[in-house]
Amino acid sequence: MKIKYTCTHWGAEHLDAASFMDKIKSNGYDGVEINLPQQGDFLNEFLEELDDFYESDPDFIFIPQQLIFPENESLQEFIKRMEKNLKRLLSYKPSYIHSHTGTDYFSFEDNCRIIEASMNIASKTGIRILHETHRGRFSFHAATLIPYVEKFPELELVGDFSHFCVVSESLLQNQQEILDKIIPHVSHIHARIGYSQGPQVNDPFAPEWADHMKNFESWWCEILKKKKEKGWKKFVITPEFGPAPYMPAMPYTLQPLSNQWEINLKMKEHLTNLFIDDYF
Repeated sequence: MKIKYTCTHWGAEHLDAASFMDKIKSNGYDGVEINLPQQGDFLNEFLEELDDFYESDPDFIFIPQQLIFPENESLQEFIKRMEKNLKRLLSYKPSYIHSHTGTDYFSFEDNCRIIEASMNIASKTGIRILHETHRGRFSFHAATLIPYVEKFPELELVGDFSHFCVVSESLLQNQQEILDKIIPHVSHIHARIGYSQGPQVNDPFAPEWADHMKNFESWWCEILKKKKEKGWKKFVITPEFGPAPYMPAMPYTLQPLSNQWEINLKMKEHLTNLFIDDYF
């Protein structure tokens, strides 16, 4: 199984589309994960750049993010907005879509209606929609996610277990049985190290976070093994350390404690050495 690495656009919003895409290419990424604006110069320039990338590399990975938040509206109105946004993203012909889906305060039944709506669109178009395990969404907590994967056995997740750690204020030491039910559904990894009090440590390669790194690596290894057992030929990982305020910062000056771009690049290189294709 080949492990591919996509570059997050999060934290690079100051760059124009051409500069950002050049930076991706020069640093050896296999694709991009991005929250696209609905209109404007950046969107148009990015889509032009994307076409050029496809010409030179038809296997380039393009993952747009679906990010909408509830407003003062009915559930049906919210679903219609989500469907409209998903259809817009699908028109760009992505590899698949990464969705922040539902909310943590909607009922189980309402979140299920939202998931069903996204699944209907995916079924009609043939383009997969993956749902991130994320605070504030239906998937915010490991144990409460179980009824969803039981109701929707075909549910595919973007695994970012740092959010589970924050919500449970732990490294999930007593939740392995729960994770064992979630891991088979993870079809994309966000490689970020969180801890009991936050979704992102200041520098995952600092020695004080070594045990945390081992924990996350063990989860990621198990995800990859499950996919290899199912016959997957390719799996995608996004190193996804974010800018401030995800990145801890100094008081008053708000200077980030570490360089986000360099940490993500170092994580890509680290995982490339750790997850050898021939093994997985």
